[in-house]
Amino acid sequence: MAVAPYEMKEIDGMRYAEAGPASGAPPVLLLHGMMGTVDNWKYLIPAVAEAGYRIVCPVLPMYSVPLRQAHLQGIVDFVHRFSEAAGLSNAVVTGNSFGGHVAAMYAMQFPERVKALVLSGASGIYEVEMSSSVMRRSDKNYLRPRVEKTFFDPAHVTDALLDDVIDIITDREKAIRLIKFARAVEKTPIKDSLGQISAPTLLIWGRQDEITPPDVAETFHEGIVTSELHWVDECGHVPMQEQPDIFNSLFLDFLKRTVGIARKASA
Repeated sequence: MAVAPYEMKEIDGMRYAEAGPASGAPPVLLLHGMMGTVDNWKYLIPAVAEAGYRIVCPVLPMYSVPLRQAHLQGIVDFVHRFSEAAGLSNAVVTGNSFGGHVAAMYAMQFPERVKALVLSGASGIYEVEMSSSVMRRSDKNYLRPRVEKTFFDPAHVTDALLDDVIDIITDREKAIRLIKFARAVEKTPIKDSLGQISAPTLLIWGRQDEITPPDVAETFHEGIVTSELHWVDECGHVPMQEQPDIFNSLFLDFLKRTVGIARKASA
């Protein structure tokens, strides 16, 4: 699959990826997972940009945030600062895993800034232990089966991916922050607050997600009255990476139905 490049930019010390033209439609804001990167969205970004929407993905400061801010609210606050600086006043806020947890909290706290919400494999209900177990040993034989839980197809877990994980967990400063974030996820459930979300919401969930299993998706669907739930078969925790064509199709259809067809702004 051909992947169009995105441009990396910086505003007020915050790095982000951006693609697509300025248009009359609300922009799309992407939030990656706890150990994720902008590249997790490498298939969605060009698809949305080619459809005529502006799409923006900040690099969440998982490894650089001060320790006292290494919790979910600290990242929600970062997203708010970034959104204001980047002029994302009425965005389609989209998050996967930890990023989905943050996106849901952002939609609760700043409903006037959220035109629509897209969640995939979001934490916030419960999460099968993964992050903390990955942090325990930097041995590929130990890590491989644990990282494989992220995907339906274990072929996605390459040696290069495992090397990236090992680089992260053997960096003491990064590891300390990730442990704090993992604990914060467990201590910040949002099940009882889902009714506060009023924005149209798209839930895209891997049918074989072992980290946030299908009943987590059902809980989000029941709690968010404005939500619709779509399953992706042969797919784990990261549908936008494992089944990008299906994910992109569902995403673009939702955009057209909720915010309209993008039209480039006149010069």
